[in-house]
Amino acid sequence: MPEPSALSLIPPAVVLVLAIWLRRPIFALIIGAVAGLLLISPEQALGNFSDISLKVMQDETIGWLILVCGSFGALIALLVRTGGALAFGRSALKLCKGRRSSLLMTCVLGLVIFIDDYLNALTVGETMKRVTDRFKISREMLAYVVDSTAAPVCVLVPLSTWAVFFGGLLESNGVADAGQGVSVYMQAIPYMFYAWLSVILVILVCMGVVPAFGPMRKAENLARHGSAGAMHVGEFAPEHNYSMKAVEAEMEHADKEGGKLYNFLAPLLFLVAATVYFDIDVWKGMLATLVFIVPFYLIQRLMPMSEMFEEMMDGFKTMLPAIGTVIAAFVFKEVCDQLHLSLYVIDSLKPYMTPQMMPAIVFLSMAILAFATGSSWGIFAVTIPIVMPLAHALDADIPLVLGALLSASAFGSQACFYSDSTVLAAQGSGCDLISHAVTQLPYALIAASLAFVGFLLMA
Repeated sequence: MPEPSALSLIPPAVVLVLAIWLRRPIFALIIGAVAGLLLISPEQALGNFSDISLKVMQDETIGWLILVCGSFGALIALLVRTGGALAFGRSALKLCKGRRSSLLMTCVLGLVIFIDDYLNALTVGETMKRVTDRFKISREMLAYVVDSTAAPVCVLVPLSTWAVFFGGLLESNGVADAGQGVSVYMQAIPYMFYAWLSVILVILVCMGVVPAFGPMRKAENLARHGSAGAMHVGEFAPEHNYSMKAVEAEMEHADKEGGKLYNFLAPLLFLVAATVYFDIDVWKGMLATLVFIVPFYLIQRLMPMSEMFEEMMDGFKTMLPAIGTVIAAFVFKEVCDQLHLSLYVIDSLKPYMTPQMMPAIVFLSMAILAFATGSSWGIFAVTIPIVMPLAHALDADIPLVLGALLSASAFGSQACFYSDSTVLAAQGSGCDLISHAVTQLPYALIAASLAFVGFLLMA
């Protein structure tokens, strides 16, 4: 195992450059992983890549993600095929009279579905994209609103999967007593500056108080002057241009006239309720929803059983690009762990840590790590055992340090080009991944900069 060094920064740099240049995130992540393995041991790179990829595919989290994302794709296919999605769009248009109201409705849905960022990202984007299309809102803007109300909202709510995960992490590392993890987590919520600022900023953008700027402005202009309701990514990803033909193809087999609103709302409400019932377990909630939806549609004779399963398989396939990106990101994260990237960053910044400056430095360093690795959860399982004992040794404000850690986690989840939340927000919104990442990054950086200033002021 190599010692922590500046060489560990090379793989993340390779990934970021290739992802922006080639607009192929899976390829960029694989090349970044290979570059890291060559740094570790050139002669064993092939064997190490084989071992790491097998380890990742055997990971329970990856299995869970494949099942959840694939089954969600199956559910979406049924919602579209029965005409329920179109019925929702028609009903939503009665409430949404223009760009501002449709974006605000998207934002409200994101705030309501707070139990899990995966569930949020996939559900809100799929629910609203045909509504925002009608008002010529770019898919990039939709994806930004969806992404900004996914992880940043989930991290602020103590009933979400984030609170459960990090609460358990705090208990297992001795930061909180047994059974008190979520309680300690709640003490840090007021100090999760990035999450608060990100939510406030997206609301201001939806209201039109903060105008679109930078790459987002270009995307919005292209959407406004393009085909009605279509998303155009122009120079950001010409190979993934969306047009009305793409939207029409998606709805080609949908029941455009007989679709009923309850065939859309009932499964989604059941999904949220079942997920809560099963202690915020999205996979169990999804299983229960599929068990509910099949007889629910069969009783109405909407389609034969064989056709229903064909639609579900087609829907599963639509999620493969997102699943592939997240798997590649996990492989890349494993390579970064072997290069001790997190240890190098923390060791480099440790001399500057004082009780007053520690929250700001922790936020900055963890934000860089989460952005570089695309791991909003995994990286903190590695760094909390390092950061928290240091915080106790320096007699730093523990809730404030935890707030900085969770703020950095939310930033990494939203801003990283290949994080699971970013991938799923783009997938659910029907937006090219790199276009979504490039257009939302300036907004994420604004919120992160203000959060960093906030931690400095607290010092």
